[in-house]
Amino acid sequence: MRRQHRDTEFSHRKLSRRTLVVGGLQLGFVGMLAARMRYMQVEQADQFRLLAEENRVNIRLIAPTRGEIFDRNGVPLARNAPSYRIIIVPEDAGDVEEVIARLATLIELDPEELARARTEIQRTRTTPFLPVTLADRVDWEALSRVAVNAPALPGITPEVGLTRIYPRDADTAHVIGYVGPVSDYDLSRIEDPEPVLRIPRFQIGKVGLEAREEERLRGKAGAKRVEVNATGRVMRELDRREGQRGTDLQLSLDAELQRYVQARLTGESASAVVIDCETGDLRAVVSAPSFDPNLFVRGISVADYRALTNDDHRPLANKSVQGAYPPGSTFKMITALAALEEGLVRPNDTVYCPGHLEVSGRRFHCWKRAGHGHVDLENSLKQSCDVYYYDLALKVGIDKISAMANRFGLGIRHDIPMSAVAAGLTPDREWKQRVHKQDWLVGDTVNASIGQGYLLASPLQLAVMTARIATGRAIDPRLVKSVDGVETPVTGGGSLGLNENNLRQIRKAMFAVSNDRRGTAYRARIIDDAFRMAGKTGTSQVRNITAAERASGVINNADLPWARRDHALFVSFAPFDKPKYACCVVVEHGGGGSTVAGPIARDVLLQALYEGTPPLAAYPEADRNRIKAQQERLQREQIERAGTESGRA
Repeated sequence: MRRQHRDTEFSHRKLSRRTLVVGGLQLGFVGMLAARMRYMQVEQADQFRLLAEENRVNIRLIAPTRGEIFDRNGVPLARNAPSYRIIIVPEDAGDVEEVIARLATLIELDPEELARARTEIQRTRTTPFLPVTLADRVDWEALSRVAVNAPALPGITPEVGLTRIYPRDADTAHVIGYVGPVSDYDLSRIEDPEPVLRIPRFQIGKVGLEAREEERLRGKAGAKRVEVNATGRVMRELDRREGQRGTDLQLSLDAELQRYVQARLTGESASAVVIDCETGDLRAVVSAPSFDPNLFVRGISVADYRALTNDDHRPLANKSVQGAYPPGSTFKMITALAALEEGLVRPNDTVYCPGHLEVSGRRFHCWKRAGHGHVDLENSLKQSCDVYYYDLALKVGIDKISAMANRFGLGIRHDIPMSAVAAGLTPDREWKQRVHKQDWLVGDTVNASIGQGYLLASPLQLAVMTARIATGRAIDPRLVKSVDGVETPVTGGGSLGLNENNLRQIRKAMFAVSNDRRGTAYRARIIDDAFRMAGKTGTSQVRNITAAERASGVINNADLPWARRDHALFVSFAPFDKPKYACCVVVEHGGGGSTVAGPIARDVLLQALYEGTPPLAAYPEADRNRIKAQQERLQREQIERAGTESGRA
């Protein structure tokens, strides 16, 4: 009995220890669970709340408002306008094709745009809740018909957005360029595309200023938080942060002068540049013919695009800055200055011109077959004698001529925000050896002296050259006048470091070109004494004239096919005593610079100087009837275009 009692006590003590151990373990486990629960519910609450939010909240970008573009006087050149569009949500529409058919009975649907919409619907079949645009830029009447018939059009919704419009359409197309939807090609050219570029139908600059200033004009995207369900459908908008509007740009252009120059070049394949001699501001940069950039904003039709590309006058090309032409006789001032600065010739020294010059067994002809006789610097420019410059070039050499050309802005790509700005070409010995693996020949120098051969220059460069001759300062062209109201600095303007007397002699000779009765541009002169013009004619050949043709008589330009005629050039500045504007006009295959380009440049400078329509008394009497008819025609066209712009607005 005693043994049994001891065994019972021992078992009881053993059971109590086990209970304590098990209870302790259970209590510890519960404590660990409680601690873990506290950690997750209190200390990690924000993290898990964020994960939960991310499962039901999406961040969606809001396209920014694009910056607008104005001329120097605040006239809009590119702006944003409300645009009405019709969208469809395929999931809500049910039978998409049936709904589209009903819509087509109410409004006109563009076949190309409808085809793009169907393609987009097919591409987004896995996300049928996303909206697709069926019609863009519809008018208010069409929008109203859709709204009234909404019950019969499930999934169809009218929307209001912004679209880019160009009020001056063709006048500034080559300068401003245009925008268009982001393409796969656009994305491939960008190393790290911003997410905003992937917004459906988001538009970016394609060419011109719109493309070159894309980052500033685009602005910064905003964002909105939306609640979505498990399938990704938007349930409601939680909040939004508006984006940053793009930068507004004010250009140096004068919209009215730009319009006049564009109209003055009607019918020609031509370009003109007007530059302010004081600041370098580009007052007009025109290429003709032009095109309507509004056609490109939402995708140009095949027929319209084919019409532009098939035109032999190349309306899509910006000839004013992209075109590179032999400068012809407008280059003679550079050859003369190179010789004057080296002290190899004096203004009164004469050269005899019999109509040609023999160089290394080859005959280089003057444009005047009978020759000019004895000519000095002034008379050589006034009458555009070629032989005088052949002789100068043999004395000074191509390297000095090329260096002088660079000094005056030729052979240099000027830094303005436009597409494909040409650098031109001012060749020298090293260039020919490097590019063609050939030695420079003396005949190359002779050709270069009158702006032929390898030499190439754009109308922009020739306008800069003329402004530098007029002022003796290193004028740089400026296109963007201010950014969001803050003036951009004027660059350049320092002295060219040339002998002022030599420049004075060149200006005097250019004055004689336009105002002396024997000057090649006398018929294109300005009569108003306050605005007398100095200039230089130029004619650059686009074909070789054979010895046989010279013997029988050079074929007149008017008798040649258009594409084989010479280019007509004219550079000028006015007023002569205090230069305000410099101008360059190039008419492709126009024939003579004196008869075609000179009168255009005169008319353009007068329009700029008078800041509007000049009085007939400023023109030579023989031209006044023609000028009066021209002014009346341009005024009628301006009234008609103003009505069109008002309707577009």
